[in-house]
Amino acid sequence: MTNIDGDSWFRVYRQSAEGMPLFCFPHAGGVASYYFPWSRALPADIDVVAVQYPGRQDRRAESCVLSIPELADRIYAAIRPRLYEPYAFFGHSMGATLAFEVACRIERDGAAGPAHLFLSGRRAASRHRHEQLHRAGTAALIEEMRALGGTDPRVLADPELLNLVLPTIRADYTAIETYRFDSAPPLSCDITAMVGEDDPKAGVEDAAAWAGHTLGRFDLRIFPGGHFYLDDCRAGVLDTVSSVLGDRRGTPVGLGSRD
Repeated sequence: MTNIDGDSWFRVYRQSAEGMPLFCFPHAGGVASYYFPWSRALPADIDVVAVQYPGRQDRRAESCVLSIPELADRIYAAIRPRLYEPYAFFGHSMGATLAFEVACRIERDGAAGPAHLFLSGRRAASRHRHEQLHRAGTAALIEEMRALGGTDPRVLADPELLNLVLPTIRADYTAIETYRFDSAPPLSCDITAMVGEDDPKAGVEDAAAWAGHTLGRFDLRIFPGGHFYLDDCRAGVLDTVSSVLGDRRGTPVGLGSRD
């Protein structure tokens, strides 16, 4: 693993001379290393670059960001000089909203956006649901983590580990539950939305509504499972990513070059 110019925002798990960067945005409470296994499963010419939010792992000493727009602004500032042609975004849950918001900022500034935007386990930005879990007690947060899956059971069973991760979980829930979409023009890039058919956080219709956020092609992929369907259906998810990007690699759509 290497970092891009030592930047704390990104973890590069594989980098090839002509590889296409796939920037991966973690879920609420998630960490960059969640995407490490992807680097071994995807084709060699797709470079997995995971975003590391403040307040976790090697950035634990930093304060978490409590606002999606602020976090998107900071990611955009960090990612802008590192977008080579072509590139793609993948985001799951809160990460889907962040990937979308960063793509909006890129196009707002008149630059070429990602070759493809993969949005997983999240309702469309224009669809709001009133949620206040970030104000709930610790027991409710733990129950949410247990119900959704995606958290190592050993963490849930260890009070010391829970005390380490709960502030990050609460901060991320604050950011995503207070998020309100600020009407932006539809993106020009193609979007693939992915969702678990039994996801309590994002229904199929909610995921299908991402179609209204692009002028390009839209595709909806429904997988068996709940919010973390992509753990049990990893092979299918990565096959979708690989096949979609297989038609895109080598097409100059990015912002710069490696020279």
